[in-house]
Amino acid sequence: MNAMLVGADRLGNIPGVLEEFGIHIAAHVTGRDRSHQRRASDLPTGIEMVILFTDFLGHNVMLRFREAASRAGVELVCCRRSVCALKQALDKREASRCRQCESPACDRRSRA
Repeated sequence: MNAMLVGADRLGNIPGVLEEFGIHIAAHVTGRDRSHQRRASDLPTGIEMVILFTDFLGHNVMLRFREAASRAGVELVCCRRSVCALKQALDKREASRCRQCESPACDRRSRA
């Protein structure tokens, strides 16, 4: 799955955590550029998930990318920029997806 990360200047160990969940970083935007606050353009092509690091973003940047994700119909994950917070958010996402799954042979069901 291709994800766009929004927020944080440095990612640290976050790419490793995302790889554990099968998520590839297709784009990373720090959110500091003024154009990120005002522009209401679409997400890059091929993005399937937007991850917002809320403790490194202003409200206008968050609003802009939330709306862009909604327009594109992609999944949105919001969390603080820490490995623990990201794992919790992704585990919660997996658990909610697994509850919707009715297949007893689902490989996600065994991880939940």
